[in-house]
Amino acid sequence: MGHWTLDDINWDAFEADAVDPDILAAVKAAAMVEYNAADYVTYLCNVFADYPEIQETIRVWGAEESQHGKALSAWAELADPGFTFDDAFARFQNIYSIPVDATESVRGSRAGEMIARCVVETGTSSFYTAIKDATDEPVLKEIAARIAADEFRHYKLFYDVLRKFEGEAPSLWGRAKVALGRLSEADDDELASAYYAANTPTDGSTPYSRKRFAAAYELRALTLYKRHHTDRLVSMIAKAIGMHPHGRVVRTLSPVVWKVMQFKRRRAMAAAA
Repeated sequence: MGHWTLDDINWDAFEADAVDPDILAAVKAAAMVEYNAADYVTYLCNVFADYPEIQETIRVWGAEESQHGKALSAWAELADPGFTFDDAFARFQNIYSIPVDATESVRGSRAGEMIARCVVETGTSSFYTAIKDATDEPVLKEIAARIAADEFRHYKLFYDVLRKFEGEAPSLWGRAKVALGRLSEADDDELASAYYAANTPTDGSTPYSRKRFAAAYELRALTLYKRHHTDRLVSMIAKAIGMHPHGRVVRTLSPVVWKVMQFKRRRAMAAAA
């Protein structure tokens, strides 16, 4: 079955009164990051330069990610007629870029790179599932459901590549460090600059602050999560680093992660005030 397109979305079902402004702000930022997939395709193809079949898989993944950005941005422009995605994306690219000239993984190995990608796809799958569950706007609910399913499939795609490079994989502790390192990058400039570019005036009256706008995005994203979303997130990350996804350690970690996310939400609320 072919991948869905924007024409498959029932745009006529849009309900302006059901748009939540905080979800809209988060979606605008997410659209930037998704649409920026071309840079990640370049980087990942460099990392797997001697594996043309993996490169082709990466290109297909990148095209689907860019489509996510198009769908989210089209919805955002529908929800906020004053929002112009192309202008906001240009602002984003002026602030943030990734090392597209790198020829080796910044994670230390190709296995480490795939662990990091699994973490990213885990986060996005849970994020869009949380949006789907939180929004009352029918079109966004449909888009989020489609993207969440794609991101789960992308997780499986990168996990399959990871298994091909088990010989390069670090120890369990090394895998955990890669995963934790990638999770911590949720506070970096990518999401902060995307949120800033999408949600602040273009006249320069609001200066960019990584800390402030990372907190603004985090607050709106974490508010969407429920306990079952984080439980699934922990399980999927555990599998990527080589742990039993439903084992005793994971069952112990899940409530801890939920408490940490609640703490981060409160901290973000204070920082964004």
